[in-house]
Amino acid sequence: MSIAIISDTDTSLPPEDLEKFDITQVPITIHFGEDILKACSDITDQGLVDRVERDGIPPTTAAPSPGVFSEAFQQAFDSGADEIICLTVSSGMSATYQSAVSAKDLHPDKKITVFDTESISMGQGFMVLEAARLAKEGRNTEEILESVVDVRDRTHLYAALDTLKFMALSGRVGHLTAEMASMLSIKPILTILDGKLDLLEKVRTKRKAWTRVLELSVESLGEGEIENIYILHVAAMDMVEEFEKLLRSALPCPAFIPITGLTPGLSVHTGAGLVGVAFTKKP
Repeated sequence: MSIAIISDTDTSLPPEDLEKFDITQVPITIHFGEDILKACSDITDQGLVDRVERDGIPPTTAAPSPGVFSEAFQQAFDSGADEIICLTVSSGMSATYQSAVSAKDLHPDKKITVFDTESISMGQGFMVLEAARLAKEGRNTEEILESVVDVRDRTHLYAALDTLKFMALSGRVGHLTAEMASMLSIKPILTILDGKLDLLEKVRTKRKAWTRVLELSVESLGEGEIENIYILHVAAMDMVEEFEKLLRSALPCPAFIPITGLTPGLSVHTGAGLVGVAFTKKP
């Protein structure tokens, strides 16, 4: 019994993981007026940031259409899959889940399970990785879904924003708030709350924000051990090395920590300079 794993580009998973675990991702689309770009393949975090900085106009995002999901489902079956598990970004964040459900209805004779991860970014990504790993082991759908929910409950993500400008452009915070934050060098801390990337705290200066990200991570890990860990960033590779050194001094990290971009469907709200960490605790 072969189970194909399909998701969307809001997972923040790097290309090498997608290839290693045979994960198919359906793209969120980024809209600059009539110019429609597929997240990750047509536009990167850096490309999005550069274009917004150049034009001063924020793009919008859109969930994949049912037709695009349906094509991905059909390709998986044509490639030999007996079943599909499609794990989408939180339905509270995007219409992606409903789109995938509509696509499932176009294949009434096939076994397709559409699962709302109720998470986002690497919170969703860790769940997708677990599903793909277990599918390769030959586990059934029920076993896979039970395990991914357990992974979600053991996942923690904290990141420091460099600016509120992009949130102001997209209307998620007021322009005055963003301007005051810039003047006071306020760096908000993001985490996953109710399936969304949301503001947790506001801290003065980048250094203090990074320190707080590490403190929160240490608190969340407690006496536990790290099972899986990634460093997240948005167009900030020049900061990652410094952050990793601080992370390693604060947490018992593995020898290699993968680095991944937030991806454009999400970085449209954060702008450049976001740096953070996502990890799962061992059960």
